[in-house]
Amino acid sequence: MIVSYPVFRYMGMRSSLPLPSWRVASTQILFYFILEDFVFYWGHRLLHTKWLYKHVHSVHHEYATPFGLTSEYAHPAEILFLGFATIIGPAITGPHLITLWVWMVLRVLETVEAHCGYHFPWSLSNYLPLYGGADFHDYHHRLLYTKSGNYSSTFVHMDWIFGTDKGYRKLKVLKSSGNEDVNKRQ
Repeated sequence: MIVSYPVFRYMGMRSSLPLPSWRVASTQILFYFILEDFVFYWGHRLLHTKWLYKHVHSVHHEYATPFGLTSEYAHPAEILFLGFATIIGPAITGPHLITLWVWMVLRVLETVEAHCGYHFPWSLSNYLPLYGGADFHDYHHRLLYTKSGNYSSTFVHMDWIFGTDKGYRKLKVLKSSGNEDVNKRQ
């Protein structure tokens, strides 16, 4: 964090008035979510290779049923590695400090919600069809490293494109068909 401020200043971040318009800030934040999801997907998928999972990512997967605080519970190398996905967008655009703060708050809220273990009526996955949410990420934590899938952080399109959500989609179909055995096993 100490190094990030001068780096962001060098990349064009400003903290003076005027504040950015809501259009500029929201466009930048949308770009950050899309870019972060792309970079995170590939980084997270790489962390599920045998060696990296065993020595780094298994710390985060100590909890098979995650809760909010486990979203940030990870090996220091993973925090640096996947943290890159969060800061690359702002590093490219050089946002206003307020935009950066809003982005960081939204990113932390999203990851805590994905790890909370509950699918609330107000969850974004009820309103945004490509949003993963807690149900999507819970499936990821239930399985072993080689077969987990659901590597995306926010949206589900990368997993859909590369077929890494097939098990999750099958489970959803089984659950929606009212298969009681599936519900009991979960």
